[in-house]
Amino acid sequence: MVRSRDMRPADEAADLQAGPPIVEADDFSVFYGSTEAVCGVTLGIPAGKVTAVIGPSGCGKSTFLRAINRMNDLIPSCRTTGKLMLEGQDLYEPGLDVVTLRRTVGMVFQKPNPFPKSVFDNVAYGPRIHGSHSRQELSEVVEGSLRRAALWEEVKDRLSDNALSLSGGQQQRLCIARALAVDPDIVLMDEPASALDPRSTARIEDLIGELRGHYTIIIVTHNMQQAARVSDMTAFLYEGRLVECGPTARLFTKPREQETEDYITGRFG
Repeated sequence: MVRSRDMRPADEAADLQAGPPIVEADDFSVFYGSTEAVCGVTLGIPAGKVTAVIGPSGCGKSTFLRAINRMNDLIPSCRTTGKLMLEGQDLYEPGLDVVTLRRTVGMVFQKPNPFPKSVFDNVAYGPRIHGSHSRQELSEVVEGSLRRAALWEEVKDRLSDNALSLSGGQQQRLCIARALAVDPDIVLMDEPASALDPRSTARIEDLIGELRGHYTIIIVTHNMQQAARVSDMTAFLYEGRLVECGPTARLFTKPREQETEDYITGRFG
């Protein structure tokens, strides 16, 4: 269920048919000092779907994404108002275990950022932190994660090699495998293909399609064609506001807001 400003609940339920939301924002805002980067956003992210967040640079896309696993906590001037909930639990309530949250909500960044360790140790890093130390158990997790990230066949004989020796596209899929290794419910992707060549970008997009249904994926992208190709739902942010959100096919062909139409047709952005 995703709520745009002019939709009635019955209308949007019939429109989206996307099941219950796993992430819900209710009048949620994010401030950096006195600057409001995300402005009173209300929307729901459906479970098991791919939701794309689009909009021009500086519109609050990455800020909203990083709020879901509390990455913005690392910025001293950052504060929030309103509610942001994961399966009904307020993510900003006092005492919330942020380490557990980040196990539930994985993150893949714009540029590949493998650790300067072996391929095996990159994927095993998270499980080790969370208490898995058996070599057999770790080997099973590493192989399973690399298979889900469509990388196993390319690196199964290179598990002891330094991850930095992989190509850029392989490094990004390794980072996805690392995120999957701790068995998250949600995977956040912040422009995951923007630093990659077209062939590697296509592999990442194919992978997102393969992960659909097994995980809830929220992807920030400047590339509207990419959003149209990979996502079930699309949210359009502009100047920190949620302008419109709905099924991707409908939003790109019959937008309900003039600002949305202007953006997707290239009149600004």
